[in-house]
Amino acid sequence: MLEIGCHLSSAKGYEAMAKDAEKICANTFQFFTRNPRGGTAKEMNPRDIEKFRERAKKQGINRILAHAPYTLNACSADEKVREFAYNTMKDDLARMEFTPGNCYNFHPGSHVNQGVETGISYISGMLNEILTREQTTTVLLETMAGKGSEVGRNFEELREILDRVQLSDKMGVCLDTCHVYDGGYDIVNDLDGVLTQFDRVIGLSRLKAVHLNDSMFGFGSHKDRHARIGEGKIGSEAMIRIINHPALRDLPFYLETPNELPGYAEEIDFLRKAYQE
Repeated sequence: MLEIGCHLSSAKGYEAMAKDAEKICANTFQFFTRNPRGGTAKEMNPRDIEKFRERAKKQGINRILAHAPYTLNACSADEKVREFAYNTMKDDLARMEFTPGNCYNFHPGSHVNQGVETGISYISGMLNEILTREQTTTVLLETMAGKGSEVGRNFEELREILDRVQLSDKMGVCLDTCHVYDGGYDIVNDLDGVLTQFDRVIGLSRLKAVHLNDSMFGFGSHKDRHARIGEGKIGSEAMIRIINHPALRDLPFYLETPNELPGYAEEIDFLRKAYQE
């Protein structure tokens, strides 16, 4: 069965997200751990978590994906920004243990003219300080489009971070279709080749989730502007190939397209019908 969902608002809690997922026939979902622009997270509600677990079991939700706020920049030139990243991720991973065994995704960050080597050193250093053997959460590095001074613009940069993390079994990768296409990986005309390259550089065993987004600007643009499925430069046919590819089809897919719930429901329905059981 296709495991697919979208990004849902966490403002009303976990049970409310499960209810929204049910409305659109999703069997997984992604959510921000706090305001995407940063700030303090809401206090965890054990009763809400209990109700969520009951609903998740009923609805067939086996895993969910948390997303760090966009303001988390572990390789900023500003020490205070790096401190915020450290405190936020440490707090988020502690909170993730209320729903054990899931994944936590974050953007590696921007080195802001310090150079990629410095950026990678800061990111891996933070992860080595935060990750613990006891945690059940897998932390995912997201593939990036390569705008500005982003770290993670290619598979090699992500691999370098992974190689420097001591508790490597706690790490994985989330592949964003818009980002990799904008970054110069041709998943439209050479999906097999891109995945072969990913496997050679990083290893497909590291791939834990897929952000399924069309691209507004397209191949090699480095723009990072998502489009609805079939309304961008990647197109519906390529998306269907992606969800059915043997190396990807059993992974959870998360829509981050510019939609409200009705739009997500339409995309999920379209993709479910295109999925080859």
